[in-house]
Amino acid sequence: MDALLIGFGEDSHRLAPGRRLVLGSVTIPDAPRGADAHSDGDVLIHALSDAILSSFALGDIGMHFPDSDPAFDGMDSTPILQGALGMARAAQRDAHLIQVVAVVTLDEPKLGVHRAAIAGAVAALVGLPTERVGLTFKTSEGLAPDHVQARVVVSWDGSPARAPGGGGTASGSQAP
Repeated sequence: MDALLIGFGEDSHRLAPGRRLVLGSVTIPDAPRGADAHSDGDVLIHALSDAILSSFALGDIGMHFPDSDPAFDGMDSTPILQGALGMARAAQRDAHLIQVVAVVTLDEPKLGVHRAAIAGAVAALVGLPTERVGLTFKTSEGLAPDHVQARVVVSWDGSPARAPGGGGTASGSQAP
């Protein structure tokens, strides 16, 4: 690996009754409240999208998907992530996403029972094996019981594509 690229993203929303809670595109069925947001309020997908964009200095999701645009009202957050991935790949075609690490803070419900479903969904959305998606769940210890927050770090291999077997250039010849 010649170049390691890192991105960071964060998102949070106030919780409100009567809203569904979505994390990593997975609806959490036992949540008593959900994110009060313009879209579906998926803080994990929003933070992941911002992390991807920040890897290549491409702004943030508010710039590309403004909450002032009625077209995004109530939307599923998956197209936001797909858009961020598309912009990143267009900016740096040789970069390959290698890992996603996320911390989600929510007081209730406990999220551990949903870890496999969320990790699997995120992995599928970004094209990684599940073992390359690290999820940590925390509570605010009562400091912020009315919010949900996600922080995400992504890492990319920014090296030029290598021929199968590695070691050479894409044509297979050895570099001088």
